Amino acid sequence: MAGVLPTPSCDQDGLWSEVNTTNQRSAMANKEASVDELTEKFRSSNAVMLTEYRGLTVAQMKTLRTTISEHATYAVVKNTLTKIAANNAGITSFDADLNGPSAIAFVHGDTVAVAKALRDFAKANPLLVVKSGYFDGNPLSAAEVTKLADLESREVLLAKLAGAFKQSLFGAAYLFNAPLSKAVRTVDALREKQESAG
Repeated sequence: MAGVLPTPSCDQDGLWSEVNTTNQRSAMANKEASVDELTEKFRSSNAVMLTEYRGLTVAQMKTLRTTISEHATYAVVKNTLTKIAANNAGITSFDADLNGPSAIAFVHGDTVAVAKALRDFAKANPLLVVKSGYFDGNPLSAAEVTKLADLESREVLLAKLAGAFKQSLFGAAYLFNAPLSKAVRTVDALREKQESAG
């Protein structure tokens, strides 16, 4: 009989069941915490862009994260938990796209810069697929994310706006100064006429 394990008793079964139940509760609590964290990321982000990263290496993923880190965080996500979190945040547009290995760019800065970075990275690494996005309360298709990437960056648009504003100020200053300089020339001409007559 040496080497034969004893049959577990009821007490041991109860203990094993309790340990198993505790592990299940812990796993469920972790999932709930993950969903809560993802929900908060969805709610606090300026925009969200869903990608598929199938086939990318760890080094490529690290490069992508570094590229967009100024304006976004890039996280590999579990589809089921992400769907629940997105729905909790009022976003249902990702439901059909959450399949395969998914990662999300949670944008906290310039949305156009992140869209450009994802587009450029996908051109260099065709295994990255931009599936869809969510910006300013509206769902975006992959084509719309590409259109967003084609826009000029916030800084360029602000510089153009500042240039246009500066130009309009110069125009307004010219318009205000023109009658004044004309009046000064008229007064000078009258003074010269009076001095020559007098």
